Amino acid sequence: MEQGSTNWGKSVGVVVWRDGRVLLGRHTYGNGRGNLILPGGYLEEGETAEEAARREVMEETGVACEVERLVSCRLNSREFYLIFQARWVSGEGQPADEENSEVLWLDPEEALGRDDVALLTQYAIRSSAEGHGVDPVPYVSKHNPGVANTYYG
Repeated sequence: MEQGSTNWGKSVGVVVWRDGRVLLGRHTYGNGRGNLILPGGYLEEGETAEEAARREVMEETGVACEVERLVSCRLNSREFYLIFQARWVSGEGQPADEENSEVLWLDPEEALGRDDVALLTQYAIRSSAEGHGVDPVPYVSKHNPGVANTYYG
């Protein structure tokens, strides 16, 4: 999508599970440089958080996934970062763009014990592994019947 349509205050991360392992990428820039982090990124204008989660995982790793639930979030006065749990659908996992130098499937216990896994990524993996989070409930508001919504609760 066009970079001009990026919503810089809204972002997502995704804990993707496959055969008991989680998908992580070694980030190549910014504060996460050199660390293993969750795939994810910013929402584009008009995109739902779930759509962004699926798109970002595919763009960064070549993995298709299905979003299952919201497992955690980071909120402040300027932005939000929603972290979803997803299940693997297809793809092996490899760097699909310049954001990651490598992509790994790790056992969650190994990921939690590594110094090169970012702290927020560890929190998200732990929340997902322990079954924390809330399930999605789709609904249509009577005030905005043309807009599909998802309530997490």
